[in-house]
Amino acid sequence: MIDESDILNASILIVDDQPSNVSLLEQLLGKAGYTHVSSTTDPLEVCALHRKHRYDLILLDLQMPVMDGFQVMEGLKTNAADAYLPVLVLTAQPGHKLRALQAGARDFISKPFDLVEVKTRIRNMLEVRLLYKKLDDYNKRLEQTVLERTAELRESEARYRSLTELASDWYWEQDEHMKFNKVSGPVLEMLGLQVDSLAGGGGGIQAASGWNEAERELLQATIAARQPFLDLILHRVDADGAQLMFRVSGEPMFNQSARFIGYRGIGVELTAKN
Repeated sequence: MIDESDILNASILIVDDQPSNVSLLEQLLGKAGYTHVSSTTDPLEVCALHRKHRYDLILLDLQMPVMDGFQVMEGLKTNAADAYLPVLVLTAQPGHKLRALQAGARDFISKPFDLVEVKTRIRNMLEVRLLYKKLDDYNKRLEQTVLERTAELRESEARYRSLTELASDWYWEQDEHMKFNKVSGPVLEMLGLQVDSLAGGGGGIQAASGWNEAERELLQATIAARQPFLDLILHRVDADGAQLMFRVSGEPMFNQSARFIGYRGIGVELTAKN
């Protein structure tokens, strides 16, 4: 919602080549409580004034010498910082109303002025204009927040991967089909996998022989249940008969819609560390 003070503090520009009309509108707006009202009788000044002050509302006469209101609106379109042209036209020609709206005006006031109509249309248009500005400001803040959060997430992910690389022999990620899509470190050699075995299911472990079956089944059940696992010990006998031991930890990953998208984790070979 828009506060009453916001409406009364809105910036308004009156543009009319007739000083009497300008004076009448200034008095009307002043009595209604509007505090930021300015005016000009020279239509050539309007674009520069709006570029400098960014008025919330321009009361624009259509019938003016040298440059009429339609030409002024065309000029305003070229330097407007937003897509909303805050123009309320003043006209004594009924046939000009539709043309003015097609040219970008938001509303019109008929001459001679009906003071109740003038106040009502000005207030209604200012309320719409200020709501539009508030929405535009919100969208800009939201966009900036998204950019900042995205940058923070990227930085956090980079730190996480750096730390896991320092604290483990390998880092790995799998997609929702349990196919390896990211591997950092000598995990292939440690697990006895070939490069063309990365697409193997079940975390890739069954792509190599010699694993302790009970431990492998426990890992498979944990993954199937979409559960995290911490410091799980796995044993394997390689082709030369050597006893190998690994410690692995992993967690499921979900997107913003809570849909499972895979696993990620770290692993350490313990064989050489004992």
